[in-house]
Amino acid sequence: MLKWKRSLTVLAMTALLGTMTACGGGGNNNNAESSAEPAGTNTAATAAPSNEPVKLRIMWWGSQPRHEATLAALDLYTKNNPNVTFEPEYSGMDGYLDKLSTQAAANNAPDIVQLDPGWVPDWMSRKQLTELAPEVDVSKFDSKLLAGGQLDGKQYAVPLGSVAFGMVYDKAAMDKLGIANPANGWTWDDFFALAKESKAKLPSGQYFTLDYAGNYFMYSAYQYAKGKGQVITDDGHFNVDQAAYLEWTKKFEELRKEGLVPPADVNASDKENDPQMDLLAAGKVLFRYSFSNNLGTWDSIKPGAYALVTMPRAEEAGGWLKPSMYLSVSKNSKHAEEAKKFINWFVNDQEAGKILQTFRGLPANKEISTSLEASMSDLDKVGLELLRATEKDGQTWSAGAGGWTNFIDKDWVLVRDQLSFGKVTPEKAFEQLKEAAQSYEK
Repeated sequence: MLKWKRSLTVLAMTALLGTMTACGGGGNNNNAESSAEPAGTNTAATAAPSNEPVKLRIMWWGSQPRHEATLAALDLYTKNNPNVTFEPEYSGMDGYLDKLSTQAAANNAPDIVQLDPGWVPDWMSRKQLTELAPEVDVSKFDSKLLAGGQLDGKQYAVPLGSVAFGMVYDKAAMDKLGIANPANGWTWDDFFALAKESKAKLPSGQYFTLDYAGNYFMYSAYQYAKGKGQVITDDGHFNVDQAAYLEWTKKFEELRKEGLVPPADVNASDKENDPQMDLLAAGKVLFRYSFSNNLGTWDSIKPGAYALVTMPRAEEAGGWLKPSMYLSVSKNSKHAEEAKKFINWFVNDQEAGKILQTFRGLPANKEISTSLEASMSDLDKVGLELLRATEKDGQTWSAGAGGWTNFIDKDWVLVRDQLSFGKVTPEKAFEQLKEAAQSYEK
């Protein structure tokens, strides 16, 4: 179903994912070269784990809390396996995929890489990953989460967590302004009505939400809710519903005219998770999309201010559950066996689970997630409540067909910016997307 190739910037509040995404804006991984070997073939020397000194390069994106937890887990692994040390490469989401793709194209990707679920089909089809079985045990994982990391019955990527796509809002600001809080199960009609109702209460320079007219993920949620299915089909076809798209973009056109979303230049300045540049954190907007495990990071920016709510719905649910991200071994790793041994520990060890907590979503390993629930913080329990509310009838996430990353991360983004700056009409924007999709159609 949804091809989660983002950027959110994700999620995105991916930093918040930890995090989505993020669940917000992504890069392009179509520059990486293909190889002629079967998927997962590892042409590098891959001796079995031994006591010989090994340094593993590992790359991930996220927020500072996720970085700190991951570094602590790496230290613990080295303590237990003194011959293995790490060369960590970590950053925010912006630019992550471009950097990783450049390294992969030069056959210099890190041994272990964190991948967004939407990127995995392309990476598997380009034969850039190593098969993880039998070293990585996935017997305690939900098969629905594993599916996105499989190709031809082989597992090339292991899910690290499960998250729900919803919204975060500034409860403290809304209470102060006398704006009603939303409740789980609210509708898109409720969302747009609340925006209109807030107009008289919002001070100058504060807005109801970001301008999501051209946002891929938010429009996907709207099309799902309207019962029109995914934006791009699993077999690689453009499936934007014209009526739903025009309705969505025109509703935001109204919000733009009424000053309920930021001006285009302000909207474009938004940098997720940056305390000054993130428009929610800076108090410029009241709502933005988020993920079920983001609240801890938001709370670290402004303690006690934020709350989570389900993605609005219509005929169907708008939100979905998805693997938060995957971990894989690159095909050129010279230490593939040691890398797989580490991944097995990272996703299956209870001690590792206690350190990593929910910074990548509720752990995909069922035993670890169960063990963490009892000791969850109040903030994590709020995230879990969103996840449980979404899983009742939420949409089923799918990475979808490979080969559409550029369409989502480049073509769609170009149209998004044109809409925000008023350079194209909603009708013209639809035609541009439809025309751009032709080169990706299978």
